[in-house]
Amino acid sequence: MNILIIGDEQNFISLQRKGGLVAHTVERTDSLKGAEALQNRDLVIDLQFDAHPENASVYAQYPAIPVLAGVVKTSLQTVKKTYGCTLIGCNWLPGFIDMPVTEISLLEAIQQPVLAAIMQQLGWEYELVQDAVGMVTPRVVCMIINEAYMAAETNTASREDIDVAMKLGTNYPMGPFEWSKKIGIKEVYEVLAAVYTATGNERYAISELLEKEARKN
Repeated sequence: MNILIIGDEQNFISLQRKGGLVAHTVERTDSLKGAEALQNRDLVIDLQFDAHPENASVYAQYPAIPVLAGVVKTSLQTVKKTYGCTLIGCNWLPGFIDMPVTEISLLEAIQQPVLAAIMQQLGWEYELVQDAVGMVTPRVVCMIINEAYMAAETNTASREDIDVAMKLGTNYPMGPFEWSKKIGIKEVYEVLAAVYTATGNERYAISELLEKEARKN
């Protein structure tokens, strides 16, 4: 396949760790500069779609080209309503890109065989989840990070102790503050803000300490 990957060098390196790209013709660019970049492409992987949803207006001009877009802070339904473009949503948040199983959402059942064929050619495993802001894993992980920040706010325990307790008590590979560093506190804040706006659920009301650190970054 002739694949265009949109994203910075660091996230591209994370994607390469998944394997499967060496068998294909791959070009990376920092940003989508126009429709001409899509000509003769078999697949687009947009690692930064959440930050640039306007890219959908370009993808709409080439509906036959499948786009694996990072859609965590919005929903496919919103993208379709705004730009008239149907994408394949992926969890491309930093810290999740090189996960062995990619979390994916679809808007239409007709996309399933297309997705299956792409993943077979790339040799990637995936799990389908419902189209919803925050998807599943990012929503859960960011909520845990938020709760850890609330505990730190009240001096319930140190950050190091909270990380150790979570790893020992739940067998998680990382503690919440370790996760926040890997994902990036600004990304965590934006996911929580998007989920809170979409759901109104107080579980996602952002810790003052987390918000302060995110704005500082």
